[in-house]
Amino acid sequence: MATLKRIQMRLKSVKNIQKITKSMKMIAAARYAKAERELKPVRIYGEGSTALYTAAELEPPEKTENHLIVAVSSDRGLCGGIHSHVSKAVKRAIAEREADSNVKLIVIGDKAKTQLQRIYGDNMMFSINNYGRKTPAFEDASNVATALLNSSYEFDTGEIIFNRFRSVISYKTTSQPVFPLDVMSQSEKMSIYDDVDADIMRNYSEFQLASILYYTMMESNVSEQSSRMTAMDNATKNAGEMIDKLTLQFNRTRQSVITRELIEIISGAAAL
Repeated sequence: MATLKRIQMRLKSVKNIQKITKSMKMIAAARYAKAERELKPVRIYGEGSTALYTAAELEPPEKTENHLIVAVSSDRGLCGGIHSHVSKAVKRAIAEREADSNVKLIVIGDKAKTQLQRIYGDNMMFSINNYGRKTPAFEDASNVATALLNSSYEFDTGEIIFNRFRSVISYKTTSQPVFPLDVMSQSEKMSIYDDVDADIMRNYSEFQLASILYYTMMESNVSEQSSRMTAMDNATKNAGEMIDKLTLQFNRTRQSVITRELIEIISGAAAL
């Protein structure tokens, strides 16, 4: 049977943990509210950047040699399985494409990088570190797009795997297709735009890549904050349940000790 001192020490430890998780929940709730407000105007970037894909009826080529995957996570944990879902989706996408395509991987955030580097280290082009402590900015997305364009890697098809925010308790790991400049230029319906020459098409292709990256990074950020808030709320509730059980155990143990001491005193007095 655990001694009163050990139960008391454990009870104190759980109470301290509960204070920490409760504070982290409040911080995550404030960051989630801010991130959700900032996401609403950013969704225009994603809708506007993909509008031309629909209008031009872009389709990937039948034979694809090079396939690009961009995984969006972050450096921060304590947010449930949000990073694991991205890693699992990346693994499924690589397994589907690896047989007939040369798959290259770009990872944003250390969490997904740690989970994928051991198995797919040879497929990884580069990764982005020190990401997730602040709200993503368009400059961050622009830096990723610039690094990709400067890498001289010409991909035939591409996709961005990220967590799309649905509600405060729900998100969905999904994929956003990305088309290179060659696919856009070869589309038959692009000819309806008379003023679209090669330079304009190149500029638009680069800008829409950065815009889609920014949109997916913001979606992932809101999903992460809401998931962290939910995880800390569950941790606080679990700590409360553990405190109740330890308090009950402490009271029973103390009562047992008091009862035993009274029996010893009464037995000693009776022996006299």
